[in-house]
Amino acid sequence: MDEPLLLSPGEGERISERLRIKAGRPEVVVTESDYEPGGRGPDPHVHRHHVDSFWILEGRLAFALGPDGDEVEAGAGSFALVPPNVVHTFRNPGPERARFLNFHAPGMGFDEYLRDQTPYDQHEPPADGGRSPSEVILVSPGGGERLTLGPAEGSIKAGGQDALGSLTVMDVVAGPGFPGPVLHRHRAMVDSFYVLDGILTLHIGGRKVEAPAGSYAFVPPGNDHTFLNPRGELVRTLNIMAPGGLEQYLKEVATESGGPPDPETMARIASKYDFVAA
Repeated sequence: MDEPLLLSPGEGERISERLRIKAGRPEVVVTESDYEPGGRGPDPHVHRHHVDSFWILEGRLAFALGPDGDEVEAGAGSFALVPPNVVHTFRNPGPERARFLNFHAPGMGFDEYLRDQTPYDQHEPPADGGRSPSEVILVSPGGGERLTLGPAEGSIKAGGQDALGSLTVMDVVAGPGFPGPVLHRHRAMVDSFYVLDGILTLHIGGRKVEAPAGSYAFVPPGNDHTFLNPRGELVRTLNIMAPGGLEQYLKEVATESGGPPDPETMARIASKYDFVAA
C-alpha cells in the first residue's frame, strides 16, 4: 500500500521552471504549472483512453478545441474537462501569468512522459477531426451541481457520469466547525485535496496536519483519512477523486438527511460505495 503524501505550497517534483508533478498514480496524475503571458501548451492532440482536465488557479487559459482550433477562454476558478478523442491544446492569452492544475485520469504514465518523454496516450489529431468540441465540459467559477452537507457546501464540476467516469472534481467550502466525515478509507479510489483558501485540518497517515492554502494532500487507496475545519473561518478546498463516482454517495446523503447528516445515515449509504469507516 502506498503512503499518503502531503505537499506544502509550491512543493512537488520539479520537471522545469514552469511545471511540477504533484502526484503520479495509475488512477490519476496531478501537475501544477505556471505559464508566462503568451506561453503555449503542446501541439494540438488527442488522448484515446483518458481525460485531460484543468483547474485554473490564477490568470486565464485559452483552449483551442476541435479540428478548426476554435478558442474558448476561461479564468481563475474555472474547470475544463476534455474527453478522449477531442482535439485540443491551450495557451495563456492574458497579460499576467497563468497558474493551473492539470489532471490526467487515468494517469496513463503521463508522469513518466514528463520525466523522460516515454511514449504515452497522446496522439496526432485524427483524420476525421475527432469527437465534437461540444463534449468538452467547461464550468465557470461558482458553477456546477451544488449540494449541502451541514456546514459544508460543494459544487460538483465533474463526476462519475462524465466522459469515462475516471474523475470527480468538487469545489468544497467547509464552514466553521465542519466535523468532516468519519475516519475512513477507499478500496480502489484515490482521494486528494488542494487547499484553495484557509487552513484545512487533515487526519492522514496516522497523524494530524494543518494544510494552508496551496497545500496538496494525496491519499492512495487503503489509507485511513478524513478532513475537517475546527476554526472560525471558512476553508475552501478542491477535492479530486479518481476514479469518479463517490459524489453520488454525497448526493444521496445530502438528499436524505436534509440537514447535518447523522453518522448512522452516512454509514448506511456509504455501504453502497467505495467508503469504508476505519
